[in-house]
Amino acid sequence: MVNIYNFLKNAFRDLIKENKINSSFIPLLLLLLTIPLSYAINNIALGLYFVIVLVKLKKDNIVLEKNLLIPILLYLFMILSFTWSIDRQSTLSALSKEISLLIIPVSFLFSIGFSKEQKEKIIRCFSYSIVFFAFYYCIRAIIRYLLFHDSRVFFYHGENNYDYGLVPKLLNAIHVSVFVAIAFFYFFTKKVKTNKDNLLATFLFLFILLLSSKNIILIVILLTLSYVFFFSKSAHKMRLRNIFVFSTIVALVFSVGKIKSRFQEEFKSNSNISLSSNVINGTPQGVHFVSLNEAWSNPSFSPNDYFPGTAFRVYQFRIFTELITENNIFLTGLGLNASMSKINEKAIHYNLYLGNETLEGYQTKNFHNQYVQNFAELGLIGFLLLILLLIINIKNALKSKDFIHFAFSILMISLFLTESFLWRQRGVVFFTVMYCLFNSKNVNHNS
Repeated sequence: MVNIYNFLKNAFRDLIKENKINSSFIPLLLLLLTIPLSYAINNIALGLYFVIVLVKLKKDNIVLEKNLLIPILLYLFMILSFTWSIDRQSTLSALSKEISLLIIPVSFLFSIGFSKEQKEKIIRCFSYSIVFFAFYYCIRAIIRYLLFHDSRVFFYHGENNYDYGLVPKLLNAIHVSVFVAIAFFYFFTKKVKTNKDNLLATFLFLFILLLSSKNIILIVILLTLSYVFFFSKSAHKMRLRNIFVFSTIVALVFSVGKIKSRFQEEFKSNSNISLSSNVINGTPQGVHFVSLNEAWSNPSFSPNDYFPGTAFRVYQFRIFTELITENNIFLTGLGLNASMSKINEKAIHYNLYLGNETLEGYQTKNFHNQYVQNFAELGLIGFLLLILLLIINIKNALKSKDFIHFAFSILMISLFLTESFLWRQRGVVFFTVMYCLFNSKNVNHNS
């Protein structure tokens, strides 16, 4: 207990010291730490951060960094989309949710900046907060299992916030997996690791497995292997050997046993097996599982047709191509957050399952693909701005040789294939803070 007290006391003193150097240090940290909490708390943290930056603003602090202008341009284009949106009310309501794309980069541009050491401390504090967060939900799951004797409390998320699941649906297990992955790589890639670091890294990796996001699990494993074979100190000594071993492991993973059959099953047959998370859980017996080929080519479906996760995303990409052609929106899109009415129309047209008193229908789901979401609602311009963000991010990650930045870049590129991450408040705040933190210039406060 004494050790914990001293640790927290020293950590608090260190944070106060850093905040005296840069008054936006603690406010930005609070913004990051409150992402898993309620939207109201996170909004307060966002407002507090912006107000403190403005209060401390000095003309000499303002530096126009081109990397930070891209998310601002994306938000300004979202505002512009209101003028042609087919659902202006939805666009207007979404603008408040996406405002992090404006406020956070502007705050970075208006503040004195962070040193490399301060950025590392922010990532460290975030990682420890995720450990406490994961530990809380593990204890919660154990208590719920003792009460309800249902193993579902240890995995994924429930259908609603009161259903069985490791985390509430409002948090979204896939999104939480990303937060935990960043914390995992912080402990796993420390240059000098203690037994405590190894223990925490193992705990967080197991928590990612329990969250059951196949996409994130696969990317975390590949990133872990990449670090071991290419980024660690020992990797530089035997680079050619490591390339061969890494390629062999990847080939084995995708060519043998159950993993190979899992990929083949989903692409060739009518199966409930899915490479990505399902959008509707708890399906009754006797339903017809839609294959990828059927999702793309069937002229109509029936309410008895059930879409596994990947098949549904194929269907969503299909209707996206139809919407682009039918509505002539290649350059501008339908307008921010304005695609839901068209998705609903397509669901009725193709006779998809529309839900009942307990289950949502497919017409309530967005594109579950950030690239498609941007293109459908913001057109080619919005899509290219998103791609530019990702290119800048991965380019700077490789240039800096910072593995956590690299891991964040790859996780975002992969996640955007299966989730409209930026169309969720936690997603857009997390992405924008991390993007600005990693891609802003390091400032030497001692000079």
